Amino acid sequence: MEVTLKIFRYNPEVDQKFHYETYTLEAEETDRVLDVLERIKGQKDGTLSFRRSCAHGVCGSDALRINGRNMLACKTLVRDVGEKITVEPILGLKVIKDLIVDMEPFFDNYKKILPYFINESPLPADGKERLQSAEARARFDETTKCILCACCTTSCPSFWASDDYLGPAALVTAHRFIFDDRDEAAAERMQIISETSGLARCHTAYNCTLACPREIPITQAIGELKMVSVTGKLD
Repeated sequence: MEVTLKIFRYNPEVDQKFHYETYTLEAEETDRVLDVLERIKGQKDGTLSFRRSCAHGVCGSDALRINGRNMLACKTLVRDVGEKITVEPILGLKVIKDLIVDMEPFFDNYKKILPYFINESPLPADGKERLQSAEARARFDETTKCILCACCTTSCPSFWASDDYLGPAALVTAHRFIFDDRDEAAAERMQIISETSGLARCHTAYNCTLACPREIPITQAIGELKMVSVTGKLD
């Protein structure tokens, strides 16, 4: 089939403002959008810039706006988006070049919620790992699936309105550790996300859940954190 891609272009070294360029080429309906972008870069325009790494939906580096929705280019098939495809960078972050955005503000917010295991208690007497029941793991299992692609955060109107907002991805990671019964920093994290730039800025637009390529119930997870902030109880 013949597909036409309308691609956002911006090179700060030569462009005063962004523009779009159109490319037409043959593709299979089972090709991924990433495959088509690679073909454009390799065969038509070597100046086209975009991020990619594993190409298997694990690294999250190729998050883009495809026909107006945040998606991973490596997981989006041509047949699912049609013969005319518009590809743009994700919103709310500064464009560095073409489809590449500055991810530093996103990761800065992620770091604020202490995204690592904290437990100062001595290890079990037998020297083995801290055990956890299957039921306890299930409590936060969904939020361990985040790949930090930023699809959720950059689809959020509250994030577009305020760079200070921690964003869904950071809150999802907070959920992962706050509900982990082996971690000892739940109170500290709750204090961080209960500040003005945290839970209060979530208005349940639901964009984040719709955008997540890992199908994490993000809105539900944030709702559970809001309940903890009100009740002070994790159960």
